[in-house]
Amino acid sequence: MSWWMWVLLGVVLLAVEIVTPGGLFALFFGLSAVLVGGLAAVGVEAAWLQWLLFPALGVLLLAGLRRRLQARIGGGPEVSGLVGEVAFPREDLAPGATGSADLRGTPWTATNESGAPLARGQRCRVTRVQDLTLFIRPE
Repeated sequence: MSWWMWVLLGVVLLAVEIVTPGGLFALFFGLSAVLVGGLAAVGVEAAWLQWLLFPALGVLLLAGLRRRLQARIGGGPEVSGLVGEVAFPREDLAPGATGSADLRGTPWTATNESGAPLARGQRCRVTRVQDLTLFIRPE
């Protein structure tokens, strides 16, 4: 394949990464295609080698850089500011049980972190947030 076709493929994959809410997968394969295009431009002409390098470089970039890049750009919504906020269970929650709770007018997955049951509508405090699950205790 010509070098400019690899670069075009890379640009398309980078554009896909920009317009889709992905997990930074197309980014690394787009970079891989651009790198293979650069190698093709400087003399790597064997098509089989180009097609071998494309997925290999993509997987290496993905495995080596994705987690670091996500951590650097904050790979998820900002939830640390929710600790200490007031939440209200939408159902009765036994100790350690998971259900849902309202926080700032929005339903969230919530886990009762206390040793006592929580009643529906009881005023609770968010003690921590893991992924998108609130851990709550009674006030």
